[in-house]
Amino acid sequence: MPGSTSPTSSALTPEQLYRPVSEQALGFTDTRELPDVLDPIGQDRAMQALRVATGVQARGFNAFVMAPEGAARDRVVLEYLEHKAREAQVPPDLCYVFNFDHPEQPRLLHFTAGDGGRFAQDMEQLQAELADAIPAAFENDEYKSRVEELEQAHQQRQDLAIEDLQRQADEKDVVLNRTDTGFTLTPRHDGEVLDQDTFDALPDKERERISAEIERLEQFLNEMIERFPVWRKELRDKLRALNEKTALQVVEQVLCEPREAYREHEGAAAHLEAIRQDLTSNVEAFIGSAREESLAEQILARYQANLLVDNSSLEGAPVITEDWPNVQRLLGRVMHHVQDGALVTNFTLIRAGALHRANGGYLVLDAHKILMQPVAWDALKRSLFSRCITVESLEQMVSMVSTITLEPEPAPLDIKVILVGDRILYYLLAAYDPEFSQLFKVQADFSDDMPRSAESEKLYAHLLATLGRRYGARPLDAAAVARLIEFASRVSEDSEQLTLHLHQLENLIMEANFWAGEENAETIQLSHVVHAIDQSRERAGRLRERMQEQTLREIIDISTDGEAVGQVNGLTVISLGDDAFGRPSRISATARLGTGRVIDIEREVKLGGAVHSKAVLILSSYIGARYAAEDRLALSASIAFEQSYGGVEGDSASVAETCALLSAISGLPLRQNVAVTGSMNQHGKVQAVGGINEKIEGFFDLCSARGLAERQGVLIPKSNVAHLMLDSRVVEAVSEGRFEIHAIEHVDDAIALLFGMEAGVADGEGGFPEESVNGVVQQRLRAFARHWREQKDEGGA
Repeated sequence: MPGSTSPTSSALTPEQLYRPVSEQALGFTDTRELPDVLDPIGQDRAMQALRVATGVQARGFNAFVMAPEGAARDRVVLEYLEHKAREAQVPPDLCYVFNFDHPEQPRLLHFTAGDGGRFAQDMEQLQAELADAIPAAFENDEYKSRVEELEQAHQQRQDLAIEDLQRQADEKDVVLNRTDTGFTLTPRHDGEVLDQDTFDALPDKERERISAEIERLEQFLNEMIERFPVWRKELRDKLRALNEKTALQVVEQVLCEPREAYREHEGAAAHLEAIRQDLTSNVEAFIGSAREESLAEQILARYQANLLVDNSSLEGAPVITEDWPNVQRLLGRVMHHVQDGALVTNFTLIRAGALHRANGGYLVLDAHKILMQPVAWDALKRSLFSRCITVESLEQMVSMVSTITLEPEPAPLDIKVILVGDRILYYLLAAYDPEFSQLFKVQADFSDDMPRSAESEKLYAHLLATLGRRYGARPLDAAAVARLIEFASRVSEDSEQLTLHLHQLENLIMEANFWAGEENAETIQLSHVVHAIDQSRERAGRLRERMQEQTLREIIDISTDGEAVGQVNGLTVISLGDDAFGRPSRISATARLGTGRVIDIEREVKLGGAVHSKAVLILSSYIGARYAAEDRLALSASIAFEQSYGGVEGDSASVAETCALLSAISGLPLRQNVAVTGSMNQHGKVQAVGGINEKIEGFFDLCSARGLAERQGVLIPKSNVAHLMLDSRVVEAVSEGRFEIHAIEHVDDAIALLFGMEAGVADGEGGFPEESVNGVVQQRLRAFARHWREQKDEGGA
């Protein structure tokens, strides 16, 4: 029954305060005797989920790995994926090449892994050979001789026409003169060239004959001159045909080997054919460059191959992690460079993103990081839905700029994406993003802890051996391993569990290894582990020591002896990074005649959180239901955390607040040499709270600093006993009877211990014994109710 438990029967024994590990039961001398752990321990559920995610090839079977930082989640996921990837095929290489039909849309070629690199080298070799072969072809004697023949034939054709005109002119007494501007026809008589006056003096008949002949010859001359451009065009056509024939011979010779090499590759063969056509259709540009002893750089650049993804070094599928998953690093980007003051680009400036590199394999992303990058989350979803990778800049996606850029051919996407993040992110995405559940159908929930047993302790020892070897630490002896397992249980805040958050253990092993090195020890021993734990606590202890100092100097008012009405020592925990420490806090209460309202001062000034406010409402309801179920609760009370200037959250002080309020109502004093923690429901049952070890040690440290006095101790929920892994100083003090830890199940247990008198058990009518704490409280509340009625009657009269 509540209230019937005596103080001594609730006191915990030293064996209940700490669960040690037997180094003899571990069965080894040091970790050199233990093989590595190949599979992650305690994560069967998560590993099964990963097997499903990587095994099912249907759309949307990507995984979200739910685990907080420090759970070794990244390493476990990567190790599993790398093992899985070794069993898969190597994905193809990806190359972008110039699109001769649409230059702004580079074409994407797929090659068997390794062939992409060879194709890029072959294209580079092709450029070099063209740079040498084409100029050489147009500079050799045969070509020059043929050009000269065509030009001489053309010149001869013109000369013959002129000679024919000259002959006709001579026959008709007309002189054909060649000038800088063309030809002129001048009359001649008796072998002499006539000037205008002489010509005019000729007989009319002669003059008319000569004029007619000159007119006929001028018509012939004009017709001849009109044929000259036609003949020149014919010459150019012949030269162009010669050039194309010459270039084609070179191109066919240069392309012969690569065309044969890639005859079975449809895309590469088509690209080589496009290069052949481009070379022959642009031969004039090459001739112009050859005359300047260099090929046009912009033409040569089109024959390169941009090796976007090279998988030649892989021995299976790729496993890629992207630490900064913004849009460009996910989807790839098109780079630009400045030319003549303008930004220009080409297909050789396309760069791969993480999706390209992981294509055909696995991409691991931090969920929080990708959600923090603008548009990155939407870009990833779009790629997974469309099953292709479209290289597009953030500026294009949000239409911030209108710069002309490339639109590369999208790459088909075949990938498994593994998101890694906290559980809250998974639940938020599942709740607020309708597309999330379509794309990430597998949740891999990593366990925070594993059950502690003799067998699991041995398995954990193998894990510690593996961690030590992974980081190059010395072997650990059995005593050191036993202490680390105990530490793992303390980190999990449960003596029946072992934490699977390994980062603290990894850090501890490395630091213990350092201290072992300082002593030139061959192995890491118990003393090194203990020293590492103490040093870690010492480094994080500035704020803890500062608060302790202020309490000892009575700047912070916390009593650890004597009695006081309406005041009790509560226990709180302050967490700073990986360190947490307990801090006693004085809780006070006042009570007077009122209207049944219990004021939570923390809530009124907006320093109390929702859970704390809920706890105060529960205790208010509890008091009204228990002590004034059939009468008016004519009470006005207030509760406050003294000298607390930050937020107060949680319900772990509700037992302490209840006792403080009962003391204020009854006027009975509370012991100040005891601190109490525990949550309470509406029926007075005491419930478990968090940070129990730190809370006990916080009050113990204060009492110890002042000098341990008789019967100092703490009250904790009985349901928290399984969580105890207390510091050896506390266990030793309990063993020596200098400190007490009591486990309570009901608020009456706390009342009996704090007030030093029976709590009292209600009779059938709900009344409590007058000499009990509950009885005094009930009598005082009934008195409040009588005074309220009297005041009401007087006011009414």
